[in-house]
Amino acid sequence: MESLTSRMQAVQSPIIPVVGELIKNSPGTISLGQGVVSYNPPPEAIEFLAKFLAEPTNNLYKAVEGIPPLLTALAGKLQSFNGIEINGENCIIVTAGSNMGFMNAILAITNPGDEIILNTPYYFNHEMAIAMAGCRAVLVATDENYQLRQEAIAQAITPKTRAVVTISPNNPTGVVYSEAALRQVNQICATHRIYHISDEAYEYFTYNGVKHISPGAFSNSSDYTISLYSLSKAYGFASWRIGYMVIPKHLLVAVKKVQDTILICPPVISQYAALGALQAKEEYLKSHIEAIAQVRQLVLDSLNRLQGLCSIIPANGAFYFFLKVHTQMEAFELVKRLIQEHKVAVIPGTTFGIDDRCYLRVAYGALQKETAKEGIERLVQGLETIVNN
Repeated sequence: MESLTSRMQAVQSPIIPVVGELIKNSPGTISLGQGVVSYNPPPEAIEFLAKFLAEPTNNLYKAVEGIPPLLTALAGKLQSFNGIEINGENCIIVTAGSNMGFMNAILAITNPGDEIILNTPYYFNHEMAIAMAGCRAVLVATDENYQLRQEAIAQAITPKTRAVVTISPNNPTGVVYSEAALRQVNQICATHRIYHISDEAYEYFTYNGVKHISPGAFSNSSDYTISLYSLSKAYGFASWRIGYMVIPKHLLVAVKKVQDTILICPPVISQYAALGALQAKEEYLKSHIEAIAQVRQLVLDSLNRLQGLCSIIPANGAFYFFLKVHTQMEAFELVKRLIQEHKVAVIPGTTFGIDDRCYLRVAYGALQKETAKEGIERLVQGLETIVNN
């Protein structure tokens, strides 16, 4: 049968499986590629599985938006950590990860042909979701420090624009946006009557005293701010697939239509685990993030040896650095050579919408100190060898 064309031809292929295949073919490779953490969910998450199993009706479908005890717990967390009050103007939807939350939002607020503004480098799944919805990603470059250019964002708005997307702390750059910058974006969105989609999956991962800011907490922002969250990173929940979104109440019917069609309800067993995770002691997050901060400093110290060969912005969030490599080599070719010749894997910047220069995303959240030290040494030596020759 002849291959049929569809909208999926316009969607880029996910890079993680491609790099994964290269790693598989080069045994012993240390991956600085995928953005995950090395630690497991807190014991409280596992303990709550017994509560799920004790109730036979939990094997049936539950509410599209999430089970009531989890919604209540999330409302408490949003109030205490994010400064977002759940009231009559907004509401929470539990999702199968925050990627699903983003897809829900795009399908709920757009028609085919509409535009969504992404700041580059963008998170590749955001760009993919926009293409799948038959919409167009309008790309606005960040500045030399990967910070937002608010005037450029405002200038990119057209009658077809439906939302501006921000990610802070950022994937892939690791930078954290200031309160002033996020307030300006929020005001731009309010003025143009479009949505501000704020992806906050890395909300807990900030360093050097930098504080996370949630645009949904700004006064009078409930009508046009969509906030996305995830348990995947902070709680070691990657495969459990639990995220959540805070949306204006007027989007509830549309979002529930999307979620009921694609998912029906978030996995109830994972929702119980999430409810348990939210009971974890403060020390759980604190100790793990302190350990990642130590790995971050180790990675940064090693990368600083590449001054002259690479440009490095010492970002204060998430668990990424985004390196600009001073070479004419194509980024994916460099990634392949690093894996095959030096047994270290990173992600090419082309995946994040940067294809006119050579960039690499370095992820350090999944590694213990010793492995991170070995991995980053291989990267430094590999770049020195390949680029200088």
